[in-house]
Amino acid sequence: MQSEVLEWSAGFTAFCSRFAHRFSRVESRRRMVAYVRGLLAEVERKNGWTLAEAAGDTGPEGMQRLLNFYTWDCDGLRNDVRDVVVEAVGDEQTGVVIVDETGFLKKGTRSAGVARQYSGTAGRIENSQIGVFLAYASDRGRALIDRELYLPKSWTEDRDRCRDAGIDDSIEFATKPELAQSMIDRALDAGIPFGWVTADEAYGQAGQLRMWLESRGVNHVLAVPKSQMVVSMKLQRRRAHAVISEVDASAWQRLSCGDGAHGPRVYDWAVVDIRPLREAGRGHWLLARRSITDPEQIAYYICYGPADAPLTELVRVAGSRWSIEECFQTAKNETGLDHYQVRGYTAWYRHITLSMAAAAFLTILRRDAQKGDLHLVPVSRFL
Repeated sequence: MQSEVLEWSAGFTAFCSRFAHRFSRVESRRRMVAYVRGLLAEVERKNGWTLAEAAGDTGPEGMQRLLNFYTWDCDGLRNDVRDVVVEAVGDEQTGVVIVDETGFLKKGTRSAGVARQYSGTAGRIENSQIGVFLAYASDRGRALIDRELYLPKSWTEDRDRCRDAGIDDSIEFATKPELAQSMIDRALDAGIPFGWVTADEAYGQAGQLRMWLESRGVNHVLAVPKSQMVVSMKLQRRRAHAVISEVDASAWQRLSCGDGAHGPRVYDWAVVDIRPLREAGRGHWLLARRSITDPEQIAYYICYGPADAPLTELVRVAGSRWSIEECFQTAKNETGLDHYQVRGYTAWYRHITLSMAAAAFLTILRRDAQKGDLHLVPVSRFL
């Protein structure tokens, strides 16, 4: 066991050294290492005070300087985290990029982007910040690779309020799908290996995002509401639920879209060709997922990809969307994604990125354990 702990400790040191060039001063580099180590520690809340205590400090000032005052390249660190994840679990055949958002409940009105808005975390309208994230998933593992803070118009239309929160005048309003597009664009420019993009209804119903993905030749399976208008093979505009309601009973196939906490997630699936005006070698489909226990429960997806893509591949991609939920759960429960106590725009990005880095380290450990290179023991044993 001692040799495993030593191996893990050496692995952590090597992992953090990947980011050292993003920090111009020794003190800020040391603070980064202590911060990430604290995020991996088994403490209930991972805020400035508890992270400082884990580092042996008498107060949170050092950790606060890392988030608020030291000069370092946060976006560069984000790119490094993405590269580390791809090195660990990247796979051109099974790689999927997933878009989703998560809420961070907050009190007051001064934290950057905070507003009364719908939070999926709470399942209702709450005072919260909303982060839009990109995850990468393959058969080898999954992790968060990009992030953007959503700023409601109530913020971007009040430049004094923005300046007080450290939001530069150049930062303008962007919808959540536009934030998603910018992150997917970065992933494409970085050349990360993936075959598909998937997302829930909030992004799937954004026609501009779907058209942009097509223009970049990006295969996608995007959830849409049942009222979504699609173009049938008879060149008629019809709602998704109306098209699927006419599918023959024999067209439904019972398939698993991946394993969940309680085993395979099995549903009935059907797929229909749509949009007859298409480029050679490409296909457009309307995919439907029907609950086995409640056939009235049907989810819908608009799909675009190679013309010969089989139903099983579309189902696999649709099912991979749950991977980002698992990423959120891991990052919130194990690396303090939502434990921050910061108000500034820059500080939000810095904490979130460092939390993503810590979660990426866990992804590497789990990959190595699956390969048999390591045995899983509590991370705190080597921190």
